[in-house]
Amino acid sequence: MTTKNAFSTASGFYQKGQYTRALETLNELLNVDRSPKTYALLAKTLLKLGFRSDAASAYELAGRQKPQRDDYLREALLLHSECGNDDQALAVGNLILPMAFKDPDLAFILARIFLSREQKELLSGFKTVLVEGPKAEHRLMASKLLTDDLYDESNRHLVATLFKKHPDSSIARILHLIFAREISDLAVVDRYMPPITAALAEGNLAYVIPDNPFFHLHWCGDEAINKHAIHDTKPLPAGLAEARRKLPHTWSNKIRVGYLSSDFWPGHATMKLMQRTLELHDRDRFEITLFDHSDLASQKEQGFDDQKWGTMVDVRGLSDQGAADEIRTRNIDILVDLKGHTKASRAAILNHMAAPIHVSWLGFPGSVVNIDLDYIIGDHYVLPDHSKPHFHEKFCRLPECYQPNDPLNRPKPRPTTRAQHKLPEDAFVFASFNGNRKITSQMVDVWCNILKRSKNSVLWLLCNGPRAEANLWARLEARGISRKRVVFTTRIRYEDHIDRQQLADLGLDTFPVNGHTTTSEQLWGGLPVLTVKGTNFASRVSESLLNAIGLPELVAGDIQTYEDMAVQFAGQPERIAEFKQILAANRSIKPLFDAERFTHHLETAFEMMVARAKQGLAPDHIDVPALPERSEPFMEDDQNSAAIAAE
Repeated sequence: MTTKNAFSTASGFYQKGQYTRALETLNELLNVDRSPKTYALLAKTLLKLGFRSDAASAYELAGRQKPQRDDYLREALLLHSECGNDDQALAVGNLILPMAFKDPDLAFILARIFLSREQKELLSGFKTVLVEGPKAEHRLMASKLLTDDLYDESNRHLVATLFKKHPDSSIARILHLIFAREISDLAVVDRYMPPITAALAEGNLAYVIPDNPFFHLHWCGDEAINKHAIHDTKPLPAGLAEARRKLPHTWSNKIRVGYLSSDFWPGHATMKLMQRTLELHDRDRFEITLFDHSDLASQKEQGFDDQKWGTMVDVRGLSDQGAADEIRTRNIDILVDLKGHTKASRAAILNHMAAPIHVSWLGFPGSVVNIDLDYIIGDHYVLPDHSKPHFHEKFCRLPECYQPNDPLNRPKPRPTTRAQHKLPEDAFVFASFNGNRKITSQMVDVWCNILKRSKNSVLWLLCNGPRAEANLWARLEARGISRKRVVFTTRIRYEDHIDRQQLADLGLDTFPVNGHTTTSEQLWGGLPVLTVKGTNFASRVSESLLNAIGLPELVAGDIQTYEDMAVQFAGQPERIAEFKQILAANRSIKPLFDAERFTHHLETAFEMMVARAKQGLAPDHIDVPALPERSEPFMEDDQNSAAIAAE
């Protein structure tokens, strides 16, 4: 029998449903014919007989021959995956990867494999094909590929498409709003927020529970509601904290403090605040270890020396349990998480019994739900007594301000001119340097009222890109504001940003999330900031900072008073000059920028925590006593401060 006749015979048996006879004929034929069509018929026959794994191999053999047959390889990949042969599926997938970027079924399989192997860097190309796929499983997989980069266009497209296809999904709506706020697309926010506010009015938390706790704060200033935003965090096992505190632990004559973060590099906002505190820790009483889960390689390229901060321990490659084991091996007494529910957090390490005392500080302005914590560090402004029911952590309140500030490594403002920043010389300049996601429709409307009521004034507004600028301008224009009344600006070099702030007359804070590092930078740069009394931690930060620098009169009681005060100050240039003089004088003597004083208070807090733990006492609310007020400056002020005061 010729090869052609043998193939025809096998094909005939297959067509008649005589699969065993077809297989027998094909096995003989393979001794002389290993062409793609023979292997393909073999694969079909094996499938009919239930040998799916063998069929996958046959399709692969058919497809790998030259010229390569992608259609056969596609069938091989689908079958390998169905049989649980992920290694083989991945090998085939590498051969037809371009095809996977157009085929949602292939993309689904490869994305599943890459996710299971934590090869997330290979996933971005699959987002579009999956989110536009015809099956629900495609779109579900697409949602798993979403990263926390709000400026990634593939993320933006993914979220918009998910919401378009699933408009009734609370998660899709929440995600769509997060991306809209990032670029100040207030029209989208106003359009899609009403169902959320209506649900809340009825006591329905359907839109709160799945929300990301950090982004949730940007639209909800009610701490009674904030504590319900848990995203995908899991409830803690009952008795976990008690069991952790009972574990054997050896104390020493020094308190061993571990800080956990991904931000241990000078350019990050966290280190702009706390670098000097790390340097000032009393090494005779404290051992400091930094448990770092950031990209150390890229940091080292910056050429900074982190040895003066403490012992750096890289935990990037460790699981949460592994990192907790490493921390416990080092006999850490107090583990301080600096991230909470923020980007790149690994706060879940604390859920693995890492240390006898767990503390939240600085990174997240609220209760860090479903994380095993004993204390949250704050002060009497951000953590008033009436907030206690809304936190699972006990309050450790520093006497003046919870926020550290670095007066040594932070650049001091240098002289600059309005002309350099395209600001009108004779106008009253209101400024907002806060992130665009913090700017709500309400804030823009209030700012418009302020401009309309204040003659010869302009708004100097920071934007994170052209989209945000266009969106904000659309809102301002719709509210009747002339283009000449708004000066848009962008992010610039940090030293230059510190310089330019003094050119404005009054900073306008945002609500319900205040400026945090941003507000302290403005006060450092000599710019008074007007804020409104807040309703949760995130909205009380500027009040804390203003009190710590000696300007409590810049805290308005409510949003209408905030508007009225801004208008009043615009007509009182002598009052603004007075505020700037106070800032220049107080910068070197008041608590806000007194890193030495702050570090002493923080160390006292740690000592009070340890004292309770050594006595076997459960955590309880702690109020740290204040040092006597300074009568002399803690640092020599420079000529620039005098120049600011003279303006």
